[in-house]
Amino acid sequence: MEAGALSPLGLGLAFLAAVAAGAVNALAGGGTLITFPTLTALGLPAVAANVTNTIAMAPGHLGATLAQKSDLAGQRARVARLLPAALAGGLAGGLLLLVTSERVFRQLVPFLILLASALLAVQEPLRAWLLRRLSPSSAHAREEGKHARLGEAIAALPVFAASVYGGYFGAGLSVIVLAALGLLIEDSLTRLNATKQAIGFAANTAAAALFLFSGQVWWTVGLVMAVGAVAGGALGGRLAGRIPPATLRLVVVTIGLVVGLAYLVRS
Repeated sequence: MEAGALSPLGLGLAFLAAVAAGAVNALAGGGTLITFPTLTALGLPAVAANVTNTIAMAPGHLGATLAQKSDLAGQRARVARLLPAALAGGLAGGLLLLVTSERVFRQLVPFLILLASALLAVQEPLRAWLLRRLSPSSAHAREEGKHARLGEAIAALPVFAASVYGGYFGAGLSVIVLAALGLLIEDSLTRLNATKQAIGFAANTAAAALFLFSGQVWWTVGLVMAVGAVAGGALGGRLAGRIPPATLRLVVVTIGLVVGLAYLVRS
């Protein structure tokens, strides 16, 4: 099969997977657990599937970041401290992916999918724990002065490490970043969630920019999926409040576990 060429049926399936992933990302997260297996099932090599998926889903990350723009107000200094680590980590992860052989990456895929599924599974308990920890009364007091700046400086290290993973595979990145921010920076969960979104967007953008010139992108598939992801994100926004995110998350985690175990058995 010529690189980048899929049948009309294959393109249609990729489009539908991207619509589903865009909606899932808007509601609960974990859309890559839908799109990546779909692309490999359609015949894309694992590395090319991951690269193409990263570029295709990039518009959705931008939309999510813009949607939380108001919650980033007053966080310019914090974001300025953390974004360089996210950009460097995303770029490093992307480079690591491109130098990984197809055989090695295929061997890693089951474990990456299972890890992403586990991260998605603990997302809600993690948010509940952070809400209890970051009470409004303590957040304001602890955020001020040198303590806050020290926490942000230390947070740059786990943000970089998480962004390396994000550039390499991506699924579950937001859970890792939010955990790091919540442990090291005292602020409301709403504001930290907006910071997390900006960090995830930076990491994915850095990797996607590198992938543009990698020769691994199946452009027709990627463009079709990008349209589907945007449409899915809009659909997810309309469905918010009608579908419980916890229920959707359980479905995606289950899919991820089944797919991950299937990859593991096949490998």
